[in-house]
Amino acid sequence: METPLLEEDKPNTTASGNTGSGLLLLRRVSVESKKLWKIAGPAIFTMICQYSLGAITQAFIGHVGTLELAAFSVANSVVAGFGYGLMLGMGSALETLCGQAFGAGKFTMLGIYMQRSWLILLCTALLLVPIYVFSAPILILMGQTVEIADAAGRFATWMLPQLFAYALNFPIQKFLQAQRKVMVMACVAAIVLVVHVLISWLVIFKLGWGLIGAAVSLNFSWWINIFGQSMYIFISKSGGAWTGFSLQAFADLWGFIKLSLASAVMLCLQFWYLMIIITITGHLTNPLVPVDALSICMSINGWDAMIGLGFNAAISVRVSNELGSRNPQAAKFAVAVVSATSLSIGVLCMILVLTTRFNFPVLFTSNIEVMKEVSKLALLLGATVLLNSLQPVLSGVAIGAGWQALIAYINIGCYYFVGLPAGIVLGFKFNFGAEGIWGGMIGGIVLQTMILVAITLYTDWNKEASEAENRIRKWGGSVDEN
Repeated sequence: METPLLEEDKPNTTASGNTGSGLLLLRRVSVESKKLWKIAGPAIFTMICQYSLGAITQAFIGHVGTLELAAFSVANSVVAGFGYGLMLGMGSALETLCGQAFGAGKFTMLGIYMQRSWLILLCTALLLVPIYVFSAPILILMGQTVEIADAAGRFATWMLPQLFAYALNFPIQKFLQAQRKVMVMACVAAIVLVVHVLISWLVIFKLGWGLIGAAVSLNFSWWINIFGQSMYIFISKSGGAWTGFSLQAFADLWGFIKLSLASAVMLCLQFWYLMIIITITGHLTNPLVPVDALSICMSINGWDAMIGLGFNAAISVRVSNELGSRNPQAAKFAVAVVSATSLSIGVLCMILVLTTRFNFPVLFTSNIEVMKEVSKLALLLGATVLLNSLQPVLSGVAIGAGWQALIAYINIGCYYFVGLPAGIVLGFKFNFGAEGIWGGMIGGIVLQTMILVAITLYTDWNKEASEAENRIRKWGGSVDEN
């Protein structure tokens, strides 16, 4: 089914020569940019709000004590980060399936897909419970000090409700994103963020609950987020995409699990990669200061990464919708426009980080040594911020087209066979410390980004449109449409 051209999408037949071609290109870029920002703007805002839940809590904890900050950072980055990455990755299978089904007009399949994803992610959350409960000894085995590991373990146990919130949240997000209902997500996220600031201040400072208070505020805020989005879906029926709970959610589960696992491996390898820095840094002599400094940098990097993830969501929706609608050239053009836009923003963000490197650490800590270490690491943070602008976009292209398995292999090779060993060698063998660990791992990101650029440039988009049609027939053929 070809998507009919809107009036704004039709070619300008009155223009001629190079001038006409240039005006046509500018008009196409303008039209695509509007489509991009209608998705990316609210998606970026939503991502920033949701990420800020943990970052704001970290800022509160940073003013409680150095040990508390280190424990929160390790638990949130390593333990909760493990669960976040796995749940987000498995939920991202819906970006391919829901996006292409929506583009093909098979709306009722979106609700079925979401329910299947809920089943799989909730079961996965149950399997992850022991990791949270026994996180203290696990962290000790990974090289963390007993003091940090014990405090982080207590915090992680209190964070179990958040784990199950992840299992419901990410399928809901992908369900709404595929339909471009991102403004709903943004409104809910804004309300939750305001509530979270008030709750965190109350339980951490006024009631003096410390790390336990941090866990309570995070759990509460994530479940409010799920409640708000779910009420919208259940009440509005989401334009026919939600038709109620169905036994069809239990059909074809194995095939769905395989695609979810491929998506999980692809994204988890990316999320865990930089989180590993915190764990490795714990092996350095006197690790409290470098761990705290890195956690602050990772917090800033995480905020910036939310911009990249917003563009990731936008391009995955654009590519999957256009491929599902059998418009391969439109998908190709969307990739070019989103990449150029995101890269431009990445340059600006890098400049901002470098020019404020002596100022932003005070927002997270009052320890002078930690502030100095953060300022030294800011150069590497700037480089990572720049990479954040392009790498997530290319990953979003992969999700929209359904290349998860291929990208998973690329991530393993670039991150864990190149970047991680390089970071360990530079950090410990050549005594560059945290800077060496992070610098080596940046090399892996650069290599992976170069490979993704090459794959995207040489993609046969007509073939990808055919693959999307086959995928829709395989997953949606048994469902009657309204």
